[in-house]
Amino acid sequence: MWLILVKLAWRNIFRNKRRTLIAAAAIGIGLTALIFIDAFMIGMEATMVRTATASFLGDAQIHREGFRDEQEASLTIQALDEVTTSLDGEAIVQHWTQRVLVAGMITSPANVSAINLVGVHPPTEKFLSLIDDAITEGEYFEPDNSRDVVIGAKLAEILEIGLGDRVVVTVAQAGTGELSQEMFRVSGIYHFADEGMNSGMAFILIQKAQEMLAIGKDVHEIAIKFTAIAYAQDSTLPFWDTYSQHGNEALSWTELMSQLTIVLEMTTYSKYIMGVILFAVVVFGIINTLFMSLYERMFEFGVLRAVGTRPFGMARVVLFEAGALAIVSIILGTILGFLLTALLAHTGIDYTGIEMMGVTMQEFIRPVMTVGQFIIYPIWVFVFTIIAGLYPAWHVAKMAPVDAMRRSF
Repeated sequence: MWLILVKLAWRNIFRNKRRTLIAAAAIGIGLTALIFIDAFMIGMEATMVRTATASFLGDAQIHREGFRDEQEASLTIQALDEVTTSLDGEAIVQHWTQRVLVAGMITSPANVSAINLVGVHPPTEKFLSLIDDAITEGEYFEPDNSRDVVIGAKLAEILEIGLGDRVVVTVAQAGTGELSQEMFRVSGIYHFADEGMNSGMAFILIQKAQEMLAIGKDVHEIAIKFTAIAYAQDSTLPFWDTYSQHGNEALSWTELMSQLTIVLEMTTYSKYIMGVILFAVVVFGIINTLFMSLYERMFEFGVLRAVGTRPFGMARVVLFEAGALAIVSIILGTILGFLLTALLAHTGIDYTGIEMMGVTMQEFIRPVMTVGQFIIYPIWVFVFTIIAGLYPAWHVAKMAPVDAMRRSF
């Protein structure tokens, strides 16, 4: 019996091939859109996290409590030797680097600008940021030259200076607040899609920054890269409690950039909303297609009812047709979804320079395909198509044989 219904369903939906293909294309495009949107969202999330953490932030950071809010130069990390020794023994920590951070002024013969001055240790900093890769002119730092400064392209434009020019950096010393000035030579100019980094940051060697601030060997920040990004998103990790001692605090990027975390959470809900909207539109197409097919075959249904076919049997015929239409749509949508997503995953989608919740995209977004996309969404399509077919099936089941045969003339 089931085999007969399957054969009958396939025969009926292809009585009008054009209408069936148009309906299947509409449903298939909806499935394609779902697969692509999901893949795009995954790719966008990965790109945003990678951009935010790899550019400068790191997967996690350690500071003195209160430093992030006050930016006070005297708030350096406590028990520094103990912290760094412990980090060397952490299995989940791949790289870490120390930084000195302070607000200051940079002056050229032509102009002056406020900056965030960052003292870095180049051999370890290269694993935590992309500054060295973003150098467009000159070098990151020349060997054995403590008076090198690396600035952004926009800042160089503001100051009207170029490679090799001299600038004066002014900061307030920790504790006393006395001004400290040093002359530096521009050894490198970098360019990021993030205008804030291009125009508002300058990098010098960490030893020179410590000397200018009179903080000895102390630092303000330790940036950390884990062996897997998932560690940073695990709030139960013992790492956070271990390094949130001695008046310090260890925070993951999810806390350092809470607005980005909110955006990533919203993407999950947006996928569901988009799916509901797409299926709501597609459902009307399915119902319309099935009803058009029904009205063309009213006489047949009337005869079936007249010879004793039960209402449930009539409804089953329509539901099997809906299932057959779903299968055709799924095949079409899955193929289109795979081809579209694979193509854009290869070429990428250019979002560079666009800022999203504090993160400026610096690379192409590449959609990420998963096995689940080609299992879960097709199942959804099949279920929704069957649900959409319930109304036409109910309509056929309650028809009187005489009315059905009369409507066909």
